[in-house]
Amino acid sequence: MSPAMTFAANEASQHRPLIISLFAAFVIATLFITVWAGRQTKDAADFYAGGRQFSAFQNGLAVSGDYMSAASFLGIAGAIALFGYDGFLYSIGFLVAWLVALLLVAEPLRNSGRYTMGDVLAYRMRQRPVRTAAGTSTIVVSIFYLLAQMAGAGVLVSLLLGITSDAGKILIVALVGVLMIVYVSIGGMKGTTWVQMVKAVLLIGGTILITFLVLLKFNFNVSDLLGKAAENSGKGAAFLEPGLQYGATGTSKLDFISLGIALVLGTAGLPHILIRFYTVPNAKAARKSVNWAIGIIGAFYLMTIALGFGAAALISQDEIIASNPSGNTAAPLLALHLGGVDSAWGAILLATISAVAFATILAVVAGLTLASSSSFAHDIYANVIKKGMATEKEEVRAARLATIGIGAVSILLGALARDLNVAGLVALAFAVAASANLPTILYSLFWKRFTTQGALWSIYGGLIVAVGLVLFSPVVSGDPKAMFPDVDFAWFPLKNPGIISIPFGFLMGWLGTVLSKEEPDTAKYAELEVRSLTGTGAH
Repeated sequence: MSPAMTFAANEASQHRPLIISLFAAFVIATLFITVWAGRQTKDAADFYAGGRQFSAFQNGLAVSGDYMSAASFLGIAGAIALFGYDGFLYSIGFLVAWLVALLLVAEPLRNSGRYTMGDVLAYRMRQRPVRTAAGTSTIVVSIFYLLAQMAGAGVLVSLLLGITSDAGKILIVALVGVLMIVYVSIGGMKGTTWVQMVKAVLLIGGTILITFLVLLKFNFNVSDLLGKAAENSGKGAAFLEPGLQYGATGTSKLDFISLGIALVLGTAGLPHILIRFYTVPNAKAARKSVNWAIGIIGAFYLMTIALGFGAAALISQDEIIASNPSGNTAAPLLALHLGGVDSAWGAILLATISAVAFATILAVVAGLTLASSSSFAHDIYANVIKKGMATEKEEVRAARLATIGIGAVSILLGALARDLNVAGLVALAFAVAASANLPTILYSLFWKRFTTQGALWSIYGGLIVAVGLVLFSPVVSGDPKAMFPDVDFAWFPLKNPGIISIPFGFLMGWLGTVLSKEEPDTAKYAELEVRSLTGTGAH
């Protein structure tokens, strides 16, 4: 462990009461919000969509809180601190992705659906097979995304409490899992939305503070900041140019293209983002909430320049890597250095920023768990198992039980993924979402001939290929930073499958439709088209 890391642990232990108090204050406050919201959750519309009572600004704030995850705060800062320009490409990709969501998905989805992605697909197709596929895809994508948040939580709390043992880190992952189960099962969408709004305000506030302190250190001269970062990185001018992470070989260049495609197309297929469009009263509010989200998220990603390059300028590369091989602790370490490694102010800043990051993780895992448990209860339980005969009470009970099951799976997988870069893990979730969900949503909304077989081939084809390629990639085995570093069964060379799996998802949707003997329901499509574009008959 590096001297500063040792000091971070020592400072954390000296100021442990303060650190524990900050964490406890946030957890207690959010639990209070959750219980309050839970008392106002009367029916399925309240549990799934918050009663559709949130304004465009409130939903925009909650969408930002849902989207700016541990990957954004911890992973991107770490990627920039270690790889400079190439790390910043994550910020660009995550932001540009919102244009796809705004232009193609937000408004028609709000008009066409009720609670889940499965509602849109089932409108003009055979209910049971399509809802089963949509539910399966939602749960798989959400679990991939949850892995990143769990890994971030383990790293963060371990740093603060000086926990170095694997057992301790696994315990932290389990604690986050239990908290998210409580949030979702008690508060539903209302509780989750308020927690996300609080978290968005805290995260933006914390990031503004760190950005201000970094720029103050360099007299608000960004050129000096970048120059110092390049010098301190030990890589010189190459640190500020493309190619440090993705330019060494043809494979790494291909990996970068694959990552870029996944980031840009993935947002419009992420289940926990899609369900946020149902919490507003109408499509106009859905569109406005995306505009608000783009503004808030854009400002945040611009500030990741200060977070990442600030860490590179003020902390040695060895220190960042010694703390966490993937750089996930760069932002909290930056806070410590800005406050002074040997001062109480440094420890206070470290604790505050880490508490904000922990808030980020809790809010995002709640949104993800809600998306997957809602899809299970509404699509699979109510419409497939119960064939549409389940009462609202039974549906909400099924969602709460599903929350416990999904939480348990996430804890188990999160424990295995605790040492992987969280931005890289989230990029995998984007690739799976863009491969399985996006082709089906776009075909369903905009292609008259699209059939049930096309939807099934698209979802399952994209899902199986994306997950399959990840399993046999360097993310899982055959690499020192892999989930299983001691074994090697990786034959797919890329760390992100998007370049193969996303076109495959679109191809399978087209092929399944063309080869289908089923006649598309053109009358239903006409209804869906009018509804998606005008909002007539929307819930």
